[in-house]
Amino acid sequence: MNNNTNFIAFLVISVLILVGFHYLYEKPHAERMERQALITRLAQETHVEENLAPAPVVLRQREDVLQDHPRVRIDTPALRGSINLVGARLDDLELRRYRETVDPNSPEIVLLSPAGSEETHGAYYASFGWLAARGVKVPSDQTLWKSDDRLLSIDKPVRLTWDNGEGLIFERVIAVDENYLFTIADRVTNKTDGDVALYPFGLIARYGRPPTAGTYVLHEGPIAALNGTLKELTFANLVDESKIAIESTGGWLGITDKYWLVTLMPPQTERFTASFTFVPDQVSSTKGHGIYQTDFRGAAVSLAAGTSIDFTTHLFAGAKRVTLLDQYAKQLGLPLFDRTIDFGWYYFLTKPFLYLLIMLHELTGNMGIAIILFTIMLKIVTLPLSIKSYRSMAKLKALQPEMKEIQERYKGDRPKIGMETMELYKREKVSPMSGCVPILIQIPIFFALYKVLYVGIEMRQAPLFGWVQDMSVADPSSVLTLFGLIDWAFIPHVGIWPLLMGISMFVQQKMTPQPTTENAQMKVLMWMPVIFTFMLANMAVGLVFYWTISNVFGIAQQWYITRKVIGTKTAAVKS
Repeated sequence: MNNNTNFIAFLVISVLILVGFHYLYEKPHAERMERQALITRLAQETHVEENLAPAPVVLRQREDVLQDHPRVRIDTPALRGSINLVGARLDDLELRRYRETVDPNSPEIVLLSPAGSEETHGAYYASFGWLAARGVKVPSDQTLWKSDDRLLSIDKPVRLTWDNGEGLIFERVIAVDENYLFTIADRVTNKTDGDVALYPFGLIARYGRPPTAGTYVLHEGPIAALNGTLKELTFANLVDESKIAIESTGGWLGITDKYWLVTLMPPQTERFTASFTFVPDQVSSTKGHGIYQTDFRGAAVSLAAGTSIDFTTHLFAGAKRVTLLDQYAKQLGLPLFDRTIDFGWYYFLTKPFLYLLIMLHELTGNMGIAIILFTIMLKIVTLPLSIKSYRSMAKLKALQPEMKEIQERYKGDRPKIGMETMELYKREKVSPMSGCVPILIQIPIFFALYKVLYVGIEMRQAPLFGWVQDMSVADPSSVLTLFGLIDWAFIPHVGIWPLLMGISMFVQQKMTPQPTTENAQMKVLMWMPVIFTFMLANMAVGLVFYWTISNVFGIAQQWYITRKVIGTKTAAVKS
């Protein structure tokens, strides 16, 4: 049994296991949120008032709920929505640059919705304010703020005010940039005769079990960077723990979806307590339904009579574009902010790959062409290793007669066969492992690129060629069903690109120098193109396209190496 072949077989099977992991252990999509009561108050430690028992309300259409209270409209090139003057909440936000489907007339992505919204766009909002000891009136989620403005835009911040009637004046100025960054500047003026201690806070609350991709390869849910460490919590974590609290100086915390993010950013020099909380819905008996909340409470601030204090918080609410996240991380000094994108184990490859594809896309205007150029670059970089690998494999094949002679001469004496074989390798200066170099290189590249295509919003709804309008989903065509003419449930979905990938993989396999091996191993290797065709049929078509193009260039590369580089050397070895 040849050591080189064993190792190749082992690596191929390992790749199969890793690629199949996405499907074999994939969780089903989270159950759809049920219609049920919604609490209007949050039972959480940061509130000083007690007995904040959830009060049931009837869930209604989002558009109807938005009419309940006076609002300040939000209108920017990236966002549309409104601020609820009751509670001064950010609870109505749509992303103007993103739609639910590739249809340009489909609805815009709804990110934030007010309390009381039904399940399609369940309650999801951000709130800010002050906490105080009992007896001191501070704004609550029922406070009606005053505003002379009716529009928040890039060049027009909004100023909100509220007088508690006892000498404390609360002022809030909300500004927004051209993308997704809100700045919430709070000021309190003390016109009483005594000192007052206040605690700044900010929270993000989300009702129900949000729909997620439901896979082990993607984190969705509560996320934070506290004390320089990334914290990734799941909704299930909060259901089990009820409350998790962490003290930190600087950092950020929020809730992430596959492509969207809502995050609180307290001042990076301030000490605060971050909390992750789950408050069960008292009406529903379904586990996991209720309020998922992430919040921070700052240290106590003493406000002397006749003075004012200020506290500024930032809120990111939008799409997770890597260039934008890096920009905000640098601007605000945010640690690990780019990790809100789940780059995975191969972060050191995935992020550079994403940046390179973005650059190539900007140059060419088409992500498919960008992937072709990306593949050519990879092939050029790995060409020296490929040449060395193919030379070694060709030498190994040429040495097969001598290896067979050793096996026959020392038949039954495995230690002797192994020793003599290694002596032959040493004498001819070849390594049985060198032929595996291309496979070893491809494994991290494959998974890094898989992550790029799976989590990079730049790939979402990016057209390829022809019938493929979204590279982040499976090829919509189906060859085996004659493109939909046959509607039999047992026929698997296999698109054109997965089929082309399998064919190219088969051709490349035939062109690769293969040392003689046992029939069982040869059969496994021969079935690899078929297995991978069906395995990749439901993966992102952009990844399948990359693999196909990589195989095509690999075929050309192998032809060049075999004919022009190692052809004469192989002949010399044989003679």
